[in-house]
Amino acid sequence: MKRSRFAVALSAAALLFASAAIAGETNKASVNISQKVSVEGKTLDTGKYTAEWEGSGPNVQVTLRRGKDTVATFPARINQEPSANLDDAVGTTEAPDGSKQLSSIYPNGKRISLQLDTSNSGSNASPSR
Repeated sequence: MKRSRFAVALSAAALLFASAAIAGETNKASVNISQKVSVEGKTLDTGKYTAEWEGSGPNVQVTLRRGKDTVATFPARINQEPSANLDDAVGTTEAPDGSKQLSSIYPNGKRISLQLDTSNSGSNASPSR
């Protein structure tokens, strides 16, 4: 009787720790932007940024930070990729005025991409790694 209670308690503890580990998984990635791009009407300089996303399902809210400063917040859709991204990368589209707009983020080591709604921009998408 004591062993079965101990086994149940041990199993419950294992499930609790496993669910805490999954819940604690951060949806965060470093992103290197190698050219000036616009997102949500803001122009981002080249450099290292941190993208963090939250939400349930495929639609998420992305916060882009440079250091501790939030530089942009925008909606995106998570797409499954066939294999893990080898590097962090971003995709861009060309606006009618020739400027580049951020269209996607490919987090290093993850099998996902974050796709921004670029229906208001040009349709010439190109990844930048």
